[in-house]
Amino acid sequence: MSAVAELRELGNRLRQQFSQNGRSKPRIIVGMGTCGIAAGAREVFQAIIQEVENRRLDVVVGQTGCIGMCQKEPLLDVQLPGGPRVTYGNVAVKDVPRIIASHVLNGKIVADLAVAYFADGGFHLEGIPSYDQLDFFKKQHRIALANCGHIDPESIDDYIAAGGYAACAKVLTEMTPEEVIAEVKEAGLRGRGGAGFPTGLKWELTRGTPSDKKYVICNADEGDPGAFMDRSILEGDPHRVIEGMIIGGYAIGASEGYIYVRAEYPLAIKRLEIALRQARERGFLGSSIFGSGFNFDLQIKKGAGAFVCGEETALMASIEGRRGMPRPKPPFPSVSGLWGKPTNINNVETLANVAEIIRRGAGEFNRIGTEGSTGTKVFALTGKIANTGLVEVPMGSSLREVIYEIGGGLPSGAELKAVQIGGPSGGCIPAHLLDLPIDYASLQEVGAMMGSGGMVVMDQATCMVDVARFFLRFTQSESCGKCTPCREGTKRMLEILDRICSKQGREGDLELLQELGEHIQDTSLCQLGASAPNPVLSTLQYFREEYEAHIRDKRCPANVCAGMRAPFEVDLAACIGCGLCARLCPVGAVSGERRKPHRIDAELCISCGACAEKCPVRAIAQGA
Repeated sequence: MSAVAELRELGNRLRQQFSQNGRSKPRIIVGMGTCGIAAGAREVFQAIIQEVENRRLDVVVGQTGCIGMCQKEPLLDVQLPGGPRVTYGNVAVKDVPRIIASHVLNGKIVADLAVAYFADGGFHLEGIPSYDQLDFFKKQHRIALANCGHIDPESIDDYIAAGGYAACAKVLTEMTPEEVIAEVKEAGLRGRGGAGFPTGLKWELTRGTPSDKKYVICNADEGDPGAFMDRSILEGDPHRVIEGMIIGGYAIGASEGYIYVRAEYPLAIKRLEIALRQARERGFLGSSIFGSGFNFDLQIKKGAGAFVCGEETALMASIEGRRGMPRPKPPFPSVSGLWGKPTNINNVETLANVAEIIRRGAGEFNRIGTEGSTGTKVFALTGKIANTGLVEVPMGSSLREVIYEIGGGLPSGAELKAVQIGGPSGGCIPAHLLDLPIDYASLQEVGAMMGSGGMVVMDQATCMVDVARFFLRFTQSESCGKCTPCREGTKRMLEILDRICSKQGREGDLELLQELGEHIQDTSLCQLGASAPNPVLSTLQYFREEYEAHIRDKRCPANVCAGMRAPFEVDLAACIGCGLCARLCPVGAVSGERRKPHRIDAELCISCGACAEKCPVRAIAQGA
């Protein structure tokens, strides 16, 4: 029997075993990604263990990763023998005894906590939607996230039962490296962590460089504010990334690889360590994998949280033990990378697509998406959005579909103002471009970029000048300082923005911002520096009137910039003299005697609004 057939047979046996267990014992599965744990999932998990022990129940209690509905965390699944797997959302510790008493012991679903159920067993539950009926999932197409929320990320058997490592076995025993590269090229897979360089071409260039030693690296240094795609994949399905790296290593001729992951991701690191150990024990890493003669192993390198180490040459310098700073290219890593050897670098999401391409074929993959942007893209939905979380949609989906149909729109019917996409190096896309298709070319045309996949939604209460300043402050503070355009140029741009937001803006500032931004784009050493001005340039393009209001009218239209907010005033006729405002004011701007009207010193007031928010008779309001 071939290695592929053996692995498929093992997967079938494991699925049958899991199915038999599911028919014999109740199962309770808790979402234990970072988002779930932050919302209280660990306490819920412990409460379940305690309740099961107290009642002496024969119940399987397990864990899974994030399924994407972060706004519903903590999430908990209950499946009775022969019954549907039902998901409960926003579960608190106090809800655990009720769920166990009602559902686990008596088979009665707790309707007020139920979110959805998995309909893959042909079940139908009245009054509770199946997952494929939820707006959040209807338009998603999951490849990289296919197993997240479904399998135990710390169980290699769960991954094998889901078809894991079958692609690896096929590649190592039935395909040549050239055939693997050709399949990835035909699929049209492009890098999911930046500018979208074709993955197959990158592999081909690295393979074609003669060397006695080659390396493959997974870039998991996800440092963008509002981005958590890579973290969730590593926490929910680490073996998928490992399998992609083995296939990539075989294709380029590497025997060794590194997973460069930021130390701020302790749970991802823990599950990667478990997965690597399990893969070695099964013979999927090490010597002559699947008897093919191909030797390959991986190790984890923890990053120290420097944003610049997301740039590939800075990342390699960090692995080598040097300060993480970019170097000029060429030579590119495919020619001279880690320790001067040919090196291939892909990010987490890119590698998470590889096994699926091999398993299902390039044709299946490139039928999804658009001609120049095939497959799917994972996005982290954050900001002023009803359904925060992790989504995976076909390339070519519109921003409107993602924000309104999947994300549920803005809370309380607020009006959309802009979407910031692509991390701190991305651009801000205005509301009138909501029907823009999400693909590499379309985003570049409007001054944005795909980037890693952060998507921050902003409403009309957002100041776009302040947003540009926020992201530029991040990139400026994270600049490695090696090249003058990035080090000095971003600092000068930030100084101008600080002035504009403090009533000190002057004529010519906008032209200077434009000039500086374009100069930084053209002359910076690395792409992180070259893309740093993007938020400023895109907001200048689409929201110039807000900049002009700050400079000419000394006014922030969104009333956000502290240096421009009007001071608060007291309605003397309504004030009851309780003194609460004076006690709350952080700068001592409020004065007055007890039981007599109070006054606010306009010169001292910083317009924080603390007094107005707590005034019991609503006698305080912001001046015109």
